[in-house]
Amino acid sequence: MTEDDKKYEKVATKEGEEIKNDEELVGLKPKMTLLNGITVIVGSIIGSGIFISPTGVLKNTGSVGMSLIVWITSGLYSMVGAYCYAELGCMITKTGADYAYIMVTFGPFLAFMRLWVECLIVRPCSQTIVALTFSVYVMKPFFPTCDPPDESARLLAAVCICKY
Repeated sequence: MTEDDKKYEKVATKEGEEIKNDEELVGLKPKMTLLNGITVIVGSIIGSGIFISPTGVLKNTGSVGMSLIVWITSGLYSMVGAYCYAELGCMITKTGADYAYIMVTFGPFLAFMRLWVECLIVRPCSQTIVALTFSVYVMKPFFPTCDPPDESARLLAAVCICKY
């Protein structure tokens, strides 16, 4: 038994008595390894935007050098945000990430609202963007001289979302 297992062995108590039966024990065991953490962070940072936004950045900046400066500046801002997030994770050790941070900082109402906005708006919109990006790139070889039709891209994205 590791130290973490011992730490979470006595999570719940019943009328002052410790519960040692695993079936009656309620609690979360942290089981994230370094590799799990790295893949979660990389998956959060590198989304579908990395495949579709370089064209727009290059088009709007006008030169490769300026677009590299924009990418480096954006990377530095992301790094500062990651450091702030890591600091929050070290200060507030409750389970729940964003929800726990907002709960401690601003109270239960704003934490509740943030959770519902995440569930009803942020997650569905980001999944839609990923599906649309995927469908445009999958259909691109079939339309080498022009962009794929919007209706076809939307239909393929809807199929991807429904199958996922």
